Amino acid sequence: MRARLALAVSGQQCALREVLLRDKPAHMLALSPKGTVPVLQLVDGRVLDQSLDIAFWALRLNDPEQWLTPNIGSYADMLALIAHNDGPFKHHLDRYKYATHYNEGTDPVYHRHEGTLFLTTLNERLGEHAQLFGDRASLADFAIFPFIRQFANTDRGWFDTQPLGKLQNWLEGHLASGLFSQVMKKEPVWVPGDEQDAGVVWPSQT
Repeated sequence: MRARLALAVSGQQCALREVLLRDKPAHMLALSPKGTVPVLQLVDGRVLDQSLDIAFWALRLNDPEQWLTPNIGSYADMLALIAHNDGPFKHHLDRYKYATHYNEGTDPVYHRHEGTLFLTTLNERLGEHAQLFGDRASLADFAIFPFIRQFANTDRGWFDTQPLGKLQNWLEGHLASGLFSQVMKKEPVWVPGDEQDAGVVWPSQT
């Protein structure tokens, strides 16, 4: 999601091939044996298969909303917050959301509690500003909110009752945005050899 957000805001069009991860195309696995999305093959043949790498590539070409330049704080501060999201927080998110995928005895309530510590930190950051690094959204907001959305949706009734008003409003604001609606639009699943073998031009100009 965050790769698509960055591609869309940057205006970098690509040929989109929507896939089902339970039926991974051989071409995708040939490009990126790790077998997860996103995977972006550049015109020079290079392959980017991490969402942040794709976001940085797109935004370094064109960053019209200054996502790489936080309104307050530094670029390094922004990267550090994203790293905490992608590391310790995602560790707890995965074990809260998918407890049965891990070792027997994995306690989702424990991991929910540990993950909530990060949510509390974000809520405090939002106490004086509308976004994580000021009143203008930065890459940190768009890199992190998809993971907060996952955490919230694991038990939305519980999440909505937590004393995290600033964070809840911030999340709802991003979910209600036109940019989010654009990247969440479903495209037909790519079938090798069909009339759209080259993929769908995305984001469209319409």
